[in-house]
Amino acid sequence: MPEPADLKTLSRGPAGGGVPLDATVPRLSLLAHPGLAAFLSARLLSSFSAQVQAVAVGWQIYMLTHSARALAWVGLAQFLPMVCLILVAGHAADHFNRRAITVTCQIVEACGALVMAAGSFGHWLTPGVIYGMVVLFGTARVFEMPSQQTFLPALVPAAIFPRATALSSSLFQFAAIMGPSVGGLLYGGGAGFCYAVCGAGFGLAALSTYRMALTGAAPARRPMTMETLLGGLRFIRARPEMLGAISLDLFAVLLGGATALLPVYADDILHAGPVGLGLLRMAPGLGALAGGLILARRPLQRHAGRRMFAAVAVFGFATILFGVSTWLPLSVAALAVLGAADVLSMVVRGALVQLRTPDEMRGRVSAVNTLFIGSSNQLGEFESGMLASLVGPVEAVVLGGVGTVVVAVVWMRLFPALRRLDRLSDLRPG
Repeated sequence: MPEPADLKTLSRGPAGGGVPLDATVPRLSLLAHPGLAAFLSARLLSSFSAQVQAVAVGWQIYMLTHSARALAWVGLAQFLPMVCLILVAGHAADHFNRRAITVTCQIVEACGALVMAAGSFGHWLTPGVIYGMVVLFGTARVFEMPSQQTFLPALVPAAIFPRATALSSSLFQFAAIMGPSVGGLLYGGGAGFCYAVCGAGFGLAALSTYRMALTGAAPARRPMTMETLLGGLRFIRARPEMLGAISLDLFAVLLGGATALLPVYADDILHAGPVGLGLLRMAPGLGALAGGLILARRPLQRHAGRRMFAAVAVFGFATILFGVSTWLPLSVAALAVLGAADVLSMVVRGALVQLRTPDEMRGRVSAVNTLFIGSSNQLGEFESGMLASLVGPVEAVVLGGVGTVVVAVVWMRLFPALRRLDRLSDLRPG
């Protein structure tokens, strides 16, 4: 992918990684950095394969059971490993070889997908076996994510980290958009064929991760104690701007999670049917993809904190607009704006979490961040559904949007350090 943006000022990379760059270099492709292309391809392949596999698991478990409750058990099997193991995964990322952890997890995912392919072709894959494999995949993802999230600061200098984050987020959104669609098409060839493709994708991701050019000393191994497990939480709590960014995202997504109600809107409010539902589900991802590409080309230069608060407020107002809309094009546009605003917030939060954290703490801090994001998505859907059952879907979405705007205003006063955050490229560990 060609890199059009001009790098006028570059600084040295974070301690223990990155490539020192001279400020006089007029133009340099992001993908020219050693290992970055391998990182992006590994993340894209892993995320894409996970999305395709999720579609296959959902279809297959429903075909075997014809039970909506069985689908709920799949969600629980995915969520439990995160709740139980995320802090352990963070400890492992900080005290063992991160690349080895990530490659091992991706190989486990590849082997698991091939086992499910064999079970589907051999007609011995039962719901119980599928639940067990979903737990295995969930466990592998829990250990993979904190380690994988620490790679980017070791591959690019701090000056272009926000652009690299935006590009990485764009590719992730591409996987989120295309994965379910491709999964549905591949499932037409049978569940076994679908799982076999996923196995190949995870295997290629492992190969790309192995090929990354990482620098820095090997982490010092320490025994797992409550002190090391809770180190990430304590680190974030002691840094108001980081705590503010993570908690702001938590409450914004928790209150503004309208995606759980998209089937209700498509059927009862917009009268758009399944095609309309597909457009609504695709819109946030398309907006996020566009926003990420724009930020990769034209990164945030100044006033990052204020722009993050503005993005969260826009997220809230877009949620309100979607809530009151009865016209499908307007609803799709509101969800696209919502997705774009979410990416800007994600870039600022990602820079804070990765660049303000010393390398020896990045795994545990990334684990806490992952837990907050996962919890907000899951609980946000639960909150939206429960509130809609009490007051109605439109009222639930509008109240959630209003709540998001209120949280943005309150957080500006509670976390002045985050509001004053200026250049993301100036962030340093500490």
